[in-house]
Amino acid sequence: MRDVLTFILAGGRGERLLPLTRDRAKPAVPFGGHYRIIDFALSSCVHSDLRRIFILTQYKSLSLEEHIRDGWTVLSPALDEFLQTIPPQQRTGTDWYLGTADAIHQNWYCVERYAMEHDEPSAILILAGDHVYKMDYRVMMDFHREKDADVTVAVMRLHRDEVRAKLGELVVDSNSRAVAFEEKPLRPTGMPGEPEYCLASLGIYAFRPDVLSEELDRDAGVDASNHDFGRNVLPAMIGRRRVYAFPFELGNRNTDVYWRDVGTLDSYFDAHMDLVGVVPRFDLYDRSWPIHTVNRPKPPAKIVRGDGDSPGAAFDSLVSSGAIISGGTVVRSVISPGVVVQSGAHVEESVLLDRVVIGRGARIRRAILDKRAVVPDGATIGYDREADAKQYTISDSGVVVVPKNPFVH
Repeated sequence: MRDVLTFILAGGRGERLLPLTRDRAKPAVPFGGHYRIIDFALSSCVHSDLRRIFILTQYKSLSLEEHIRDGWTVLSPALDEFLQTIPPQQRTGTDWYLGTADAIHQNWYCVERYAMEHDEPSAILILAGDHVYKMDYRVMMDFHREKDADVTVAVMRLHRDEVRAKLGELVVDSNSRAVAFEEKPLRPTGMPGEPEYCLASLGIYAFRPDVLSEELDRDAGVDASNHDFGRNVLPAMIGRRRVYAFPFELGNRNTDVYWRDVGTLDSYFDAHMDLVGVVPRFDLYDRSWPIHTVNRPKPPAKIVRGDGDSPGAAFDSLVSSGAIISGGTVVRSVISPGVVVQSGAHVEESVLLDRVVIGRGARIRRAILDKRAVVPDGATIGYDREADAKQYTISDSGVVVVPKNPFVH
C-alpha cells in the first residue's frame, strides 16, 4: 500500500451545515466529542498503511490546517511518508476548484512530482473528508487489482429513499462491473429483484493513474461539465472503461456496517445519536481500530454535586475530558471537552461542542451548540420552535442549532 497515492477532498463549502461551517471547513467540524470529521478518513488511511496523503483544501481552511499540523504528526518524512495540505494553486487557470474532478486535475502536478520522487503510484485513491466510517482500504485495493479495474467505486446497499436526490447510484452486472451510473437520481433504478434497494456510491474511488489522467483531461475540455466525479467523470466512463463496484461491507471495520455522510444538520445530529446507545451503532471504543486526533492535555471529566447538594448525573451519554457536570443532568447527549453544565440544568439528546456553558436551571433539548456558546441561567432551547426560530437555525427535523457565542458580545 506504500505505492498507493491518496487524495482527500476537503474543500467543500458545507453550506448545508451552516452555522457550523460559518468559520470552518466541513471536514474540520468537531464530531464525537474529541474528534474532527476528517479524522475518520485519515485514521482509516493510517490503519490501511496508506502513508502518502494529499489533502486538498479550499474554503475556510485555517482550523483544518491547524488540526492537521497539531494532531497528525504520526507520519515520518524519514520513511518517505507525508500528510500534506494543499490550497488551490491555480496551476491550470484562474479558477478555484470547479468540482471534485477539477480539484484533482488542477493538482495533477502533485502526481507528476510524486512519480519523480517515488516512482509511479500503482493506484490513486480519492476520498471525501466529510464522511464518518471505518474502512480497511486494503481490501478494496485488492479487489481493484483482482478485477484489473480502471476505477473501483465503493458502494453500499441502501433503501432507494436514502439514495434519491442524495447519493450516486450504480447498476452492476453479475461480475460487479458497472453498467450504469447516475448521480443523485430522482428515480433510482434499484437492484435486480430488489427494486426498493440501490447500490449507492460512497465517494471512495480507486483509479489507475493513467486512466485518471486521461479522463480528467477529457472532462476539462467539456465546457458543459460540472467537472465532478459523480456527475460527469464516472458516468462518462461507463461502457468505455472497466468500472467496478466494491461492496463496502467487505472493508467495513465497525461492528455493524456503518457509513454516514454528515453533510446536513440532521445527518450530523443523527450520527451523534448513533454514538450514545448502550451498544452504539458506531463504535469509538474498538482498540484494534482507534480514531486518531489532536491530544491536548486535559483534566478528567468531573460529575459533582451543585447548589443545594443537587446531584450531577449523566445517562447514556459521552462525556469528554475536561467537562464538568455540576449538579446538572445530561441524557443521551455528547459532551465535548471543557463543557460546563451547572446546577439544575437539564440537557437531553443534544450535542455540546467545546467549552459550551449551560447556566443554572437552563433546559436544552434536541439541540447542537457550537463552541463556546453560553446559555444564560433559566433559558430554554428546544421547547418552543417558534421562539427558537427567531434566534437560531432550525433543521428540517426540528433540531435547534446555536452558533458560537450567541449571548456574548
